[in-house]
Amino acid sequence: MKVIATALLLAALLAVTEVSADVPYPNHPVNVIVPFPPGGVAELTGRPALHVLSKHFKQPFVLINKPGAGGSLGAAAVATAKPDGYTLLLALASVSTNPEADKMAGRAPAFQLDQLAPIALLTADPVILMVKSDSPYKTLKDLIDDAKKRPGALNYSSSGNYGTYHVATEMFSNAAGIQMKHIPYAGGGPALIALLGGQVDVGLLGPSVASAQIKAGKLRPLASWGGKRLAALPDLPTLKELGFDVEYTIWSGLFAPAGTPELVMTTLRDAVRAMVADEEFKASMVKIETPINYLDAPEFKKFWEQDAKRLSDVVRKIGKIE
Repeated sequence: MKVIATALLLAALLAVTEVSADVPYPNHPVNVIVPFPPGGVAELTGRPALHVLSKHFKQPFVLINKPGAGGSLGAAAVATAKPDGYTLLLALASVSTNPEADKMAGRAPAFQLDQLAPIALLTADPVILMVKSDSPYKTLKDLIDDAKKRPGALNYSSSGNYGTYHVATEMFSNAAGIQMKHIPYAGGGPALIALLGGQVDVGLLGPSVASAQIKAGKLRPLASWGGKRLAALPDLPTLKELGFDVEYTIWSGLFAPAGTPELVMTTLRDAVRAMVADEEFKASMVKIETPINYLDAPEFKKFWEQDAKRLSDVVRKIGKIE
């Protein structure tokens, strides 16, 4: 009887497996968490991307802002979510440093990098150092000279402790031999508002966010962190051109919880591959002057591992923030 019962149980399990395999993915809305407040690079990239994915799958891909702890809160929500493909993460480069930042703060990491499975890299843009248009700093040299005369007097906004803008600015400050006071905010949007409002002297922005402010005459760019000059700002020098061996990009990428079924991952990878070639998505990226820099999961995984090691080293150099 025990053998028969076992056989019946196995048959039932196989039947369930076969039925579940026949259920198409996705068959209900997919939540995509952006771990920052509205108005930043992740949302500007994410909304057009999710619009195209929604059309592709004929199911809503819903963007959910879940800010907090420099992006760690939202990333952890995905890392610990059920790995079924219905909770995804659209993250920026700061996801690479979140666990190390938690350690620096003396708390257990909210998640580990191996709890996230890369789907695809979408974009990668160098950050731009910005000041208000009425700032006395006309060039990067002006800013550096003043910062050297008054160590710690100048301040800069960031998207949060150990976040994208914080890490990039500290890389520059170390290379230039200057000290500026760090003022962290809850995301790129609030950091931009602080810069526009004159609450800080300096800020970093991705080109997609900076472009409208530059065109409106509200902000002045001084340098970019790119390996080469930006096509949209051909007169803007890079830090490397100015003698500083610093390069940094704000990249955006799509992740799923580790353990998501391979069939679901393949379906998502295929859809994103089609998405980056979609004319509507490409036009959206042109509009915000953000170049698509697509990498499929295997290449993205290698890129991410290297990026995480490099940026975690910077976080350790920054050290504990009191």
